[in-house]
Amino acid sequence: MTRTDVRIVDSADVADNAQIGAGSSVWHLAQVREDAVLGENCIVGRGAYIGTGVQMGDNCKVQNYALVYEPAKLADGVFIGPAVVLTNDTYPRAVNPDGSLKSAHDWEPVGVTIGRGAAIGARATCVAPVTIGEWATVAAGAVVVKDVPAFALVAGVPAKRIGWVGRAGVRLVQDGDRWVCPETGDAFVETDGALREVTK
Repeated sequence: MTRTDVRIVDSADVADNAQIGAGSSVWHLAQVREDAVLGENCIVGRGAYIGTGVQMGDNCKVQNYALVYEPAKLADGVFIGPAVVLTNDTYPRAVNPDGSLKSAHDWEPVGVTIGRGAAIGARATCVAPVTIGEWATVAAGAVVVKDVPAFALVAGVPAKRIGWVGRAGVRLVQDGDRWVCPETGDAFVETDGALREVTK
């Protein structure tokens, strides 16, 4: 497959039928598997792994040594920190109950879905199947085992919501019945554990 306006270094392993959008870069020792689809202006860092059929939107960053297993789906502008793991097996085993080695046909992969603009901090693990809402932030080292609401800041093992963040990634500050971003001035209201933006 001919790729134009794409930087793929010689030591990267990119499947011939992977689709890499214009302006994207795949760095040293990274692997992008068959049928993966990367949008425009994506960065896949050194030693990162993008599994078979993984879908990434535009302007995504997958940092060094992150493992993005299929069938993960990343929306536009998603940040995956160094050494993050997105799993894909609910009941992992190397062998079947009879002791025979499991093959690709002996289990059903499940994926992690990440909404627009969300960020997953270094060495965090997202245990599939989970959905990370748009603009949410998963703190470094967290282990996510349940869905994360949009704009939530989660941390810990297992990850729990410890606050809210705005599109700038900065923690929101409570101002009366509103949550306000100190960087952008965007305001939100919280209802039943979810955040809704207040139109200006």
